Amino acid sequence: MKPNKIPRLIVAAICFSVLPVGAEAQGTRSEPGGIDKEQADAIISELKQIRQLLEKQQAQLAHLMAPQPADTPPQRVQMSVAGSWYSVGRADAPVTIVEFADYQCPFCKRFHANTYAELKKNYIDTGKVRFVSRDLPLEFHLFAFKAAEAVRCAGDQGKYWELRDALYSSPAPPNDEVLKKSAEDLSLDATSFQACLSAEKYKAEVQKDAADAARLHLDGTPSFVLGKTAGEKLDGVVLVGALPFASFDAAIQKVLKADSLLTNGRTNQEPNGKGE
Repeated sequence: MKPNKIPRLIVAAICFSVLPVGAEAQGTRSEPGGIDKEQADAIISELKQIRQLLEKQQAQLAHLMAPQPADTPPQRVQMSVAGSWYSVGRADAPVTIVEFADYQCPFCKRFHANTYAELKKNYIDTGKVRFVSRDLPLEFHLFAFKAAEAVRCAGDQGKYWELRDALYSSPAPPNDEVLKKSAEDLSLDATSFQACLSAEKYKAEVQKDAADAARLHLDGTPSFVLGKTAGEKLDGVVLVGALPFASFDAAIQKVLKADSLLTNGRTNQEPNGKGE
């Protein structure tokens, strides 16, 4: 879909909703089965909100899909990596990838479907990459923030990655019905899960992830910071969008090669600093 093209179903819904508003505005009384002025005003207000959300979403799509000059160097950032964050792979893997994602983002779902499995098979499961999951729910995705909280609530029952995978694999947006059904499918304790959500137990943690992303000037999803693992510090490059496996493969190999050269250089040094 082109960035400036509003989905046809949304356009149809808006047009359908507008018709009775115009008819009511021109008349002086409500026909049987019609709507009154208060209802018409409510519909107009809702349509304005939909338009604002669509404009923000289209701007986001345009940003992610805009071609970048081939010679533009990747943005470099430095960040801390807390040991308490959810991650897969060895903690001492030579490369760390931190993902900032949104469970309602179609690009995040595309990355999960097309790239993540390859990354896991070739690098995470082989001990070369540690993959860290963080949240960046975009404000125009109405279900994203609660979905991020829900996945963390599932983590209380040892099912963080399972619910994460379920939401990214679902074609439907992560609304209340989808969250409930996914929790049931994973045999989560419904009472504890709902209590966690109702109490907004992880609201602050999700907000902190988003704030950290903002400090790094990351405003699109999915966004990644990829670099050499160095304890709780990460100095890496930024990758943005549902990039193919080849893009990650090239970036990872570059870090591994640089690390190998550095290691070999140290090995070939005498204690007095002179090579053999």
